[in-house]
Amino acid sequence: MHKVSDSSVRAARELRVMFSRLRRRLKELGTDEDLTPSQTAVLLRLFKDGSASTSQLAGAERVRPQSMAATLVGLDRQALIHRTPDPDDGRRQLIALTAEGRRRAQNDRQVREEWLVSAMQDQFSEAERGVILDALHLLERVTD
Repeated sequence: MHKVSDSSVRAARELRVMFSRLRRRLKELGTDEDLTPSQTAVLLRLFKDGSASTSQLAGAERVRPQSMAATLVGLDRQALIHRTPDPDDGRRQLIALTAEGRRRAQNDRQVREEWLVSAMQDQFSEAERGVILDALHLLERVTD
């Protein structure tokens, strides 16, 4: 096994901490005060990825199916989701957003994006934004 460099350890640690802070900050910007963070996450996931089963949502959000079922009950009560039979497996239901669910997810996403765009504009020079874009391009290797 090869030796891990101190710079690798430091970069990994600082990157994880920075992304955790950014994620927390973006979550704070949620516009739906009547939704829990879990409900907001599911709303945004359905908006981004489309319909899914309860078990697929639970896996994507890394929670137990029972916890996801409870989250979905809250979204259902607010008429933000609807359920339809899965055409591939009639025993299963697919969860999708209602028109109101799509509107709220879109609004929430827009608020977060506007904040981040404004922060990038206000806190970094054009050259610094270029460095950020270069770093993000390099970091894509980690996810590939």
